[in-house]
Amino acid sequence: METKAFGEELKHLGFDFFTGVPCSFLKDLINYAINECDYVGAANEGDAVAIASGAYLGGRKAVVLMQNSGLTNAVSPLTSLNYTFKLPVLGFVSLRGEVGVADEPQHELMGQITTQMLDLMQVKWAYLAEEWEEAKAQLQQANEYIAQNQTFFFVVKKGTFNKEALQQSTHSKTYQSAKVSRPTDQEDSLLTRFQVLDTINRLKDSSSIQLATTGFTGRELYEVEDSAQNLYMVGSMGCISSLGLGVSLAQPSKKVIAIDGDGALLMRMGNLATNGQYGPKNLLHVVLDNQCHDSTGGQDTVSATIDFATIAAGCGYSHVEVVYTIEQLETTITLWQQQPQLTFIYIPTTKGAKDNLSRPSIKPYEVKERLVKYING
Repeated sequence: METKAFGEELKHLGFDFFTGVPCSFLKDLINYAINECDYVGAANEGDAVAIASGAYLGGRKAVVLMQNSGLTNAVSPLTSLNYTFKLPVLGFVSLRGEVGVADEPQHELMGQITTQMLDLMQVKWAYLAEEWEEAKAQLQQANEYIAQNQTFFFVVKKGTFNKEALQQSTHSKTYQSAKVSRPTDQEDSLLTRFQVLDTINRLKDSSSIQLATTGFTGRELYEVEDSAQNLYMVGSMGCISSLGLGVSLAQPSKKVIAIDGDGALLMRMGNLATNGQYGPKNLLHVVLDNQCHDSTGGQDTVSATIDFATIAAGCGYSHVEVVYTIEQLETTITLWQQQPQLTFIYIPTTKGAKDNLSRPSIKPYEVKERLVKYING
């Protein structure tokens, strides 16, 4: 099939934001996306799904591309983010290891179960036709599913697309490590997560979007204030900064605050590098580190032996701050609002949560719909 014609039809339908992880079966479609559209190269397939979901929140119709071996990496966001929030993305997954087609041994099992996995996740799918007119009709059908808030995936067989040469990348940038700003004196007592969330919320303005990671963080932000500007992640652990990246790229006039935790960040730390590479100025990434998985019983994470701030600086964040007090946090957020640049704030916090912590009474998809209306209204 003519790759460029296929890509132009996607653009005609409004799909102009792409993200994914390369696969040889999809390389020509990926090359087209890099050449002609907005494309974000993700560290892994789960991050790509979350980035595409963030772009959708921001009003862009997004496409995610991956090898079927990476479909396993995307199970968490597909089942707990896209399904739960009714957040649709259009996916293309290659069929490596197709039965009867010679391939590498690591693809044998996935070739047998790819479509079964999509069925189990209740993801609508179809084999992408190799004939143009049929494929064009399939795109129309997929677009109708997206309009109904349903994710749709095409399963792509070997040799479906013709050659599309990769042009010079426009996203490469010269690496320069930011200096980590640390207070000279560390405070004796740490802030609570609730104090930090209350401060962040108090400093928001009408252009702010607040995305809170799963667990107690989202639940405490809900208690601070339930706002149309908030999204409370459930599941999809580790995906909050990927979601924030997608929103910030889709809505450069908004101020996007992704509130993360140490356990969540450790799970998908590769997205720090993606954030650093694409570097949206309107993204503030806040990490609350209490060195434990608080909402599951307080089990230790390994964050005590990790310097998150130095890692963020090494990944290309423009500004990195370590803060211990409310005053330091207020100063850093105010500076980011006045002089926006990709910013990382690291805050050590106490263990434990607010007593009698409630759960959001509003359903996840209602939170999504409310936020989409706020962003695009």
